[in-house]
Amino acid sequence: MAERAARGRAVRRTVPRSSHADWERPGGAKDPVTILREEAAERVPELVPIRHGRMLGSPFAFFRGAAGVMAADLAASPTSGLRVQACGDAHLVNFGFFASPDRRLVFDLNDFDETLPAPWEWDVKRLVASIAIAGRHRGIDVRARGDLVAGAAEAYRRTMRSMAAMRDIDVWYSRVEAAGLLNRLNGRVTNAAVAKARRGMAHARHKDSLRALNRLTVVGDKRGGARIRSDPPLVVPLRDLAPGPEGDALAAAMESLLTEYRASLSPELRHLMRRYRFVDMARKVVGVGSVGTRAWILLLMGRDNADPLFLQAKEAGPSVLEGLAGASSYRHHGRRVVEGQRLMQATGDILLGWVTALGVDGRRRDFYLRQLWDAKASIDLERIEPAALGIYAELCGETLARAHARSGDAVAIASYMGAGPPLDRALVVFAEAYADQTERDHAALEQAVGDGEVEVQEGV
Repeated sequence: MAERAARGRAVRRTVPRSSHADWERPGGAKDPVTILREEAAERVPELVPIRHGRMLGSPFAFFRGAAGVMAADLAASPTSGLRVQACGDAHLVNFGFFASPDRRLVFDLNDFDETLPAPWEWDVKRLVASIAIAGRHRGIDVRARGDLVAGAAEAYRRTMRSMAAMRDIDVWYSRVEAAGLLNRLNGRVTNAAVAKARRGMAHARHKDSLRALNRLTVVGDKRGGARIRSDPPLVVPLRDLAPGPEGDALAAAMESLLTEYRASLSPELRHLMRRYRFVDMARKVVGVGSVGTRAWILLLMGRDNADPLFLQAKEAGPSVLEGLAGASSYRHHGRRVVEGQRLMQATGDILLGWVTALGVDGRRRDFYLRQLWDAKASIDLERIEPAALGIYAELCGETLARAHARSGDAVAIASYMGAGPPLDRALVVFAEAYADQTERDHAALEQAVGDGEVEVQEGV
């Protein structure tokens, strides 16, 4: 323990905590619009304008879709050399609630498309930048934004110190439950905000495959079987994307793909999933940064037509951190996502798995699978009270520290950060500087759209 703590403190001599305030885009760096164009080359062409249209909505929307831009920016930033399993896209909206295997509502990171071993600072800087940008989006003044960022940074630092003092197994048992968040809100926000949070959690508990069956399907055949409802361009069933024999062949191939997927699960879950039969599938547009990647929803039925299971199959390509932090140890990028998620989350979806599939374009691609709706809920940044946003930002900082402590050296990281606020203050400066950068990048996208260089589809 003493040696690990000394290692963390020693790094301060070469990488002072104050150095994390520094921000300047590296010389010769690609401009953000070029990075977006390069990413678009591997995406579904007709969906790329939707992605750009969503990013055009605001600097915060741009930031959500620009994980690759920020990863390139952070590659040259100062780091302590202490690595963790990083999320790669740890912004405010990529945290949320979902049901644990014991059916309790828990709070954790919930997006791992970019996960990879990397410096812990990269995740922390993406989180604090998202807080500053969200604060500007909500019209919160600079001093109050600084308090929000400092609160999240202090929560990360304080939690990492707490994790460093715990037994390793207790770190792995540690998690945040919904009830704990409600207790935090009491007395710190209005009664209306507490009531709204309580209603949101109650709503989340009912967001499952039965609800999805009612919301996402129609009666599709003479036997009364369900089929996924068409809602182009956001939801397009396979029967519309590839009508006739081509679509029939792809649907028929799903059974072998589901067999491959089941092989990525533990034996008892393979047994469970063999009870479900494939019924239908559709391409679904999700998120902001993910728009244009291939994402499918799959409808399966178990015992009868009242026993649905919706899965989401999402394309997994190389992480935006690869080439900057090193290649993944997993050749299958779906497995990279799943294994990273299992390492970072305190508890997670029991049906996480991976598969390689042949697309309608004839190319083989990696995917990971998870339940589509499993009591999932996320923050409403447009309506949350500033005081509640501060509590939420602190919770995100704590959650990120706990996730990092599961894979990294919590003792060394905590010792590097120290018991005082120097790092917190540096991150406040960085967050505001990067918020300025994001506004410039968003303006560059607006300019490219105005010049006709980038095609957008807004309002979708």
